[in-house]
Amino acid sequence: MFKGFRAFLLRGNVVDLAVGIVIGAAFTAVVTGFVTAFLTPLIGVATGAVGDFSKETFTVADTTFPYGAFVNALVSFVLVAAVIYFAVVLPVARLQSRFEPIKDEPVAKTDCPECLSLIPAAATRCAYCTAELTGRTGLPAQAAAHAAAPAGH
Repeated sequence: MFKGFRAFLLRGNVVDLAVGIVIGAAFTAVVTGFVTAFLTPLIGVATGAVGDFSKETFTVADTTFPYGAFVNALVSFVLVAAVIYFAVVLPVARLQSRFEPIKDEPVAKTDCPECLSLIPAAATRCAYCTAELTGRTGLPAQAAAHAAAPAGH
């Protein structure tokens, strides 16, 4: 029983997930600190307020509603999401697009009349059964034209 549990814990994806969670938590603390130290006060400067809405309330029938805590959390969420998107997601997407291999155009395929294997449409000989395909019916014109071209061209 413990052998299986140990094997489960030491699998690569479980360890990778644990490392990702720890790094994510540390990154969240950094981004939250950045938002609290710089962006929230900038909102306060732009709106002419302090930027801290946590103490804002309204009262209805002797009941106090602390809506400021929700506004603070909402502003913090939007700012954290924006920082993560513009500082992490966009740069990583640009970096990944640089290193993506260029995808080749798919080659037109046809069936070999001898062995019925799927071969490139422009082939003049089957790669599987080595049958010569020039002048066969049902094959594309470019293969016949390629075979009819003079040897010097």
